[in-house]
Amino acid sequence: MKNFVITIARGYGSGGRVIGRELSKRLGIPCYDDQILKMASELSGINKNKFVEVDERLRGSSFLRKLSGIPSVSIVGPSEEGFVSDVNLFNYQAQIIKNVANRQSCIIIGKCANHILKDYGNVVSVYIEAPRKACVKSVVDLLDVTEDEANKMIYQTDRYRADYYKYYSGGEDWTNPVLYDMTLNSYRIGRERCVEVIIDYLKIKYAAISCTLFTFSFFSIL
Repeated sequence: MKNFVITIARGYGSGGRVIGRELSKRLGIPCYDDQILKMASELSGINKNKFVEVDERLRGSSFLRKLSGIPSVSIVGPSEEGFVSDVNLFNYQAQIIKNVANRQSCIIIGKCANHILKDYGNVVSVYIEAPRKACVKSVVDLLDVTEDEANKMIYQTDRYRADYYKYYSGGEDWTNPVLYDMTLNSYRIGRERCVEVIIDYLKIKYAAISCTLFTFSFFSIL
């Protein structure tokens, strides 16, 4: 592989999406977020709204939230049972993420990407978090909601993401720092410096293996 991928998992309101977009500008590479849903829809022929409905959340009754084993990793076709099931929708997204990781340097926001690409040697996985007070302020400022509304949105969204990650990773804890190259508190150092830290880490991580894995053309951009 002659490319690298940055995956960003983030607590709601922590600024992970903003950090990803700024990294995209600084490095000159695409940032994929909701585009993954559109690409999965085009690959499968399934309406994009189906993918939006299950984006980083589980649907249905509470039994879905109880891990009963790692979901199937095989994609089923239009003529097969389960074609539009949540698991099959996830598998189409996972296939898109792998395809993108194989062919180009990019940033991927959410979508369980660090787990999907856990065996890839060209991936830097980052988790962004911030104290609740800072996340609440961010959501209030961005969406013009009350603090109570922001607190509810943060609680629900982070719960959805945690359940989703646990289900599709086979029981892993979404916030476990061991699953990532680094965990950053965007409140303590600021979002701009989070971008700088991630870029510095790219230089350190890949300098030792650039001869065998990477072309390092991206360093001219930094």
